[in-house]
Amino acid sequence: MADLLVKPAGTRGQTIHVTPQSAGWSHVGFDLYQLAPGEMAQANTNDREVCLVLVSGKARIIVEDVDFNILGERMSPFDGKPHAVYVPAEHDWMVTATTEVTLAVCSAPSTGGNLPPRHIRPEKMEHETRGRGTNVRHVTNILPETAKADSLLVVEVITPGGHTSSYPPHKHDTDNLPAESLLEETYYHRLNPPQGFAFQRVYTDDRSLDETMLIEDGVVTLVPRGYHPCATIHGYDLYYLNVMAGPTRTWKFHNAPEHEWLLKD
Repeated sequence: MADLLVKPAGTRGQTIHVTPQSAGWSHVGFDLYQLAPGEMAQANTNDREVCLVLVSGKARIIVEDVDFNILGERMSPFDGKPHAVYVPAEHDWMVTATTEVTLAVCSAPSTGGNLPPRHIRPEKMEHETRGRGTNVRHVTNILPETAKADSLLVVEVITPGGHTSSYPPHKHDTDNLPAESLLEETYYHRLNPPQGFAFQRVYTDDRSLDETMLIEDGVVTLVPRGYHPCATIHGYDLYYLNVMAGPTRTWKFHNAPEHEWLLKD
């Protein structure tokens, strides 16, 4: 298995590049681009579907002959909901920055659903607050299982300073529906202010995998299996963008039984 912590390579252009091959799994891909005004990112999706997420900034997005024009409103991932564009397999896409842009390219295998490209508007994204006390976090569903896609599930979460998230610990690494689905997952982390830090642990019941990672602004963590809780320190809010995919497009998780008491009233 690859190292579970992926740090950005530089500050311009393609700074993160996670493929199924580099991660040692089968489904999820994740790329991140840092673009200055006028700079461009482009590719063909080949046999994969893609969700382009404007983490911050404004950009003109074109998919084949569909010009979505200039999209984007927020200048920080901590300020409102994002704009996103769904791109099906075998399509060219091009993103041209009109401001400083952080672009996430989330991908997974296509199953031939023949869906058209579409703009996923912020006002159409469901927003919810989960948890209580110091386990409160704020969730925006960008591409949930109720939205049309072949494999991809995409969500972003903001965890206030001093809070836990993806907690109580849960996992989704067993193909045992309807109780649990098998989903690989990436976390793209940001902190506000950016000099802060957080922690993430990825571990299995038998501890054959048990890694605790220091989370700094801009890193990506890989969750191939196991539980994967996060905690951010006081004074620093944590943002993360999750990409999930697996054999079945549904999110069914299993809580760590020793911590399930935390969910009781």
